[in-house]
Amino acid sequence: MSTAVVWRKSSYSGSDADSCVEITVRPDAVLVRDSKAMDGPQLAVPVQAWEAFIGFAATGA
Repeated sequence: MSTAVVWRKSSYSGSDADSCVEITVRPDAVLVRDSKAMDGPQLAVPVQAWEAFIGFAATGA
């Protein structure tokens, strides 16, 4: 089993790879980082809170 972390960026980030927010999903949290600081700090958001955030963002409110 691979232990490599796979980071994803939003399709809304465009083609400029160094100006976006990236996420990776773990069983207990979604990690968020700045693509310009790949070795920098990461924000850990509980999965339920992330799902609520995405649901709210999808409404466009």
